[in-house]
Amino acid sequence: MKQWYEELFVGYADKYDEETYTHGTIKEVDFIEQEIDCDKSKKILDIGCGTGRHSIELAKRGYRVRGIDLSESMLAKAREKAGFAGVKADFVQADAREFNYKQEFDLAIMLCEGAFPLMETDEMNFTILQNAFSSLHEKGKLIFTTLNGLFPLFHSVKDFVNAGTVAGRSAENSFDLMTFRDHSLYTITDDDGKPKQLTCNERYYVPSEISWLLKTIGFGQAEIFGCKPGIFSRNNKLTPDDFEMLVIAEK
Repeated sequence: MKQWYEELFVGYADKYDEETYTHGTIKEVDFIEQEIDCDKSKKILDIGCGTGRHSIELAKRGYRVRGIDLSESMLAKAREKAGFAGVKADFVQADAREFNYKQEFDLAIMLCEGAFPLMETDEMNFTILQNAFSSLHEKGKLIFTTLNGLFPLFHSVKDFVNAGTVAGRSAENSFDLMTFRDHSLYTITDDDGKPKQLTCNERYYVPSEISWLLKTIGFGQAEIFGCKPGIFSRNNKLTPDDFEMLVIAEK
C-alpha cells in the first residue's frame, strides 16, 4: 500500500508547478548560490527534487546537480523541463531513506519538505538526515526546510487544528501534542482534473530538536531561520509565526 506522499505525486507534476509556493525558485537559488560563494566547482545533491525546479535553475547557472526523488512521474517532468531548458541535470529515482552516496557532494538541498519531514516515523526522518550527512564531503553543507513546531503551539493547538486553511488542508486536522504529528485530509485536483483526497501525516519539529538531531548525526554547526518561500535569508529570524523553518548545517 502506497503512503500518502507517494499517492500525492502520481499524476500531479503539472499542477505542482502551478502551486504558489513553487514560484520563488529564482530567489531561492540566489540564496543557495550565496551559501556556496557562487563556486561553480561545487557538486550539488537535490533531495526530493520533485519536478526539478531548483536543480534545473542551478544547472542553468553552471552547477553540477543530481536530483533524486521517489516519484518517477515527477522525475519525468523534471527531465522534460531540463530538455526544454537545454541543460544537463542528472535525475535519479531514489528513496531518501535508502540512497547511499558517500562524500560525493559539496552541498545537499532538501526544500519545500522534500522527503523530510513527511515520513511516517521519526526514525525514517532521522535516516534521511543521516544519508544527507553521508553524501557530503568534509566541510559540506546541508540546506533544508521543515515544519516549525512553534507555529501550532503559539497559535494554540485548537486554533491550528480548526483553521483548515494551511496548504489546502481540511478542518479535520488532528495535531498530536505527544508526537508533534499533524494528521489531516488534503484534497487536490490531479493533472487529469480528477479530485484526490489524501490522509496526510506530517511531523513538526521545534528548533531544539533539529539542532540535537543534526549534532547527533555529526554536523558541527546548525543554524535555524524563519522560512519564507522565495525570500530565503539569514536575516529572517525564526518566530512562532513562521510555518516553516530554514535550516543550514555544516560538517
